Amino acid sequence: MSATDKIKNTAQNVAGKAKEAVGKVTDNERLENEGRADQASADVKQAGENVKDAFKR
Repeated sequence: MSATDKIKNTAQNVAGKAKEAVGKVTDNERLENEGRADQASADVKQAGENVKDAFKR
């Protein structure tokens, strides 16, 4: 995995956590769910990158 991909995935995960936290504080379910979706997407991308790395070895 390239460092750029790892940084992008981490940034998306952090942004998702922030959205979720803001959604909880403001009682905004839509924003909270968007944050969870962003985190899930970042996790899936990370898993895909890990699989690619495993096959490169």
